[in-house]
Amino acid sequence: MMRSLAIALISTAALSLAGCTQTNGKDTAYETPFISTNYAAADALLAQLRHRLPSGNLLVATLVNIDALERSSTLGRLVSEQVSARLTRAGYQVVEMKFRNSVYMLQDQGELMLTREIHELARTYAAQAVIVGTYGAGKDYVYVNLKVIQPGTNVTMAVHDYALPIDENIYALLRNKRY
Repeated sequence: MMRSLAIALISTAALSLAGCTQTNGKDTAYETPFISTNYAAADALLAQLRHRLPSGNLLVATLVNIDALERSSTLGRLVSEQVSARLTRAGYQVVEMKFRNSVYMLQDQGELMLTREIHELARTYAAQAVIVGTYGAGKDYVYVNLKVIQPGTNVTMAVHDYALPIDENIYALLRNKRY
């Protein structure tokens, strides 16, 4: 009788603990398509940089809205954080930077270049490259462009474009704009 009671209690406890690990049919944060897509984008940049990137620090700038380069959103900040995390996990030294202003400046011909502030920060932290990016929201997708730029020359060393389907989460991340 005692043995049956003990087995019943252990079984109940095991089922209760298993219930605690359930995610109610939802993915854990690490498994969401948003994170895995941003990690894949960082991996694509790394694949292009293989054997081309000298050792040293990397700076990752917040992604900005392509239509208003001085603005970002929660989406732009999260993408840059996830790209930074993936680069760090790949063994690169990523300097944590929170830029006050846009990392781009407009040139006469509409070209985008790194601002003087980024050049100075890259020199201060001996950064070998700066990862910058833009995003633009369409009807069904947010289109993202990431670039790895050599700070001394503004030469693009790697680039990756991808799209995030706009669902309720992406829509909420886009609406939360910070100036």
